[in-house]
Amino acid sequence: MPSWVDGRRLRLGMAQINTTVGDFAGNRRKILKASDEARSLGVDLLTFPELAICGYPPEDLLFKPQFITENLRSLEKVAEASKGLSIMIGFVDAREDIYNAAAVIHDGKLAGVYHKIFLPNYGVFDENRYFRAGSEYPVYVIAGVTVSVTICEDIWYESGPATAQAYSGAEVIVNISASPYHFGKGSSRERMIATRAADNVAIFAYNNLVGGQDELVFDGNSVIANEKGQLIARGKQFEEDLIVTDLDVESVFRARLHDPRWRKRLPRSREQEWGQTRKTIISEAPFTTEKPLLPDRQVESYSLPAEVYKALVLGTHDYVRKNGFQKVLIGLSGGVDSALVATIALDALGKSNVIGVAMPSRYSSKGSLSDTELLTANLGIKLMTIPIEKVFQAYLDTLAEPFKGTQPNVTEENIQARIRGNLLMALSNKFGWLVLTTGNKSEMATGYTTLYGDMAGGFAVIKDVTKTMVYQLARCRNSLAGSELIPAVIIDKPPSAELKPEQKDIDTLPPYELLDPVLTAYVEEDKSVEQIIAMGIDEQVVKRAARLVDGSEYKRRQAPPGVKITPRAFGRDRRLPITNRFKGDNAKNQE
Repeated sequence: MPSWVDGRRLRLGMAQINTTVGDFAGNRRKILKASDEARSLGVDLLTFPELAICGYPPEDLLFKPQFITENLRSLEKVAEASKGLSIMIGFVDAREDIYNAAAVIHDGKLAGVYHKIFLPNYGVFDENRYFRAGSEYPVYVIAGVTVSVTICEDIWYESGPATAQAYSGAEVIVNISASPYHFGKGSSRERMIATRAADNVAIFAYNNLVGGQDELVFDGNSVIANEKGQLIARGKQFEEDLIVTDLDVESVFRARLHDPRWRKRLPRSREQEWGQTRKTIISEAPFTTEKPLLPDRQVESYSLPAEVYKALVLGTHDYVRKNGFQKVLIGLSGGVDSALVATIALDALGKSNVIGVAMPSRYSSKGSLSDTELLTANLGIKLMTIPIEKVFQAYLDTLAEPFKGTQPNVTEENIQARIRGNLLMALSNKFGWLVLTTGNKSEMATGYTTLYGDMAGGFAVIKDVTKTMVYQLARCRNSLAGSELIPAVIIDKPPSAELKPEQKDIDTLPPYELLDPVLTAYVEEDKSVEQIIAMGIDEQVVKRAARLVDGSEYKRRQAPPGVKITPRAFGRDRRLPITNRFKGDNAKNQE
């Protein structure tokens, strides 16, 4: 066993756990299990994510007094069970108002509380709706090391609480976080944390939440950076993890000796700007100076598009399981979208919990059913085949008189989609299976979907995935499998809704390789039509796409939730009025 007497060290543990909002008993079990493991490893300080006691984000549950009370009771139970440990953990503090808070617990007792300073109120965040901002910047001496804690958004500000705490002596700065995933965020997060560590000449430990909560996925991916900005430890992506690392705190002291910033007193104006700082001595020495050897760690990192695929699997698993479902139901058309959703469901839930349903019509190609049979055989999932011809004909006969003198149009196409949606919901009702819809972001953006038809279901797995990325994910999954799990014939065929003879998506939409860059610019980046045209994209394609997006808001408002994987997803990220005469493609003609 290594001795802790040579130099100043801190054995830090970060518990990257998957909480569920409102599941106080379940969250507490995870917290206590991690605490027991950390204690056995000789951890001096154990951290947990933001609002780990109650789950994140609790949203309007915070307006319920009994929710706040149960959160405080649960914190008391965690504290009582924490003997032999120091813990930093997120909870809701209730005083004259409520605060997004971190509790500092030592040896079974509450030793301090930190209140989040910067409350995010953009994108998916609404924290100003619920919490009061904190105003104090405490630091603590734990196991002889000066430590501070911040919460999520606090760390993103260059001269934020962490800087005040560092200048007040903090050598190790902990950030407990619930930072939602979107592709590319992990690398930008790491760069930011490394910069904060180097700028403040302190060890930064970033403990992120993991798991799915409604449309959000938290990717874990916790990291520790030393005082030079070098990453020295990393948590798993999209998995629970306990990261235990020995921190060389003496190196922080030596680095600061050579940094002239630490020899100068802060200007009085900056002290006033930062508010109150105070130091609380909790423990001058670790519980034990004899530490067991730590096991070797190997953490696999994912890059695009595998990273996105893992996020979709985790988001699907947690939405299904946390809402009490065991099995899911998917309408399989023989196309790549439904094939990808089925494969994600398989990886999330296991083949015995995924049921595919083929619902051929008079317009279905022979290949659609055979391709679906090949897919389900590859996946090992159950396939039900329910032809819709008789039902469709019954609709046509029933509507023959009202439709007399009209020509078939999109109405008859949508009837087929709604029949299929009805059948899927009937099976869901009968057997308690959750319907997973199969529409992608390109379709949701342009309204190439049918209300109460292919939009009918409980969870929209790929609603934030563009069509071009659907193809990337399908090929990525096949690459991981080392075989054609999703048959190449499905990936390679021209996309079609098959609701009328010889129908192809390009009959209604621009080719996806042209459409998707326009949608990214218009929806996610809020670029104007003129700006997108200036990027060198065909004017007619841009204007047509903008009109489709603007005219489909009423559909998107009625869509089921789905996994967020882009910086700006439909829903809480992008809130536009349905009744709206400002259109992006004719903004110059509003006068």
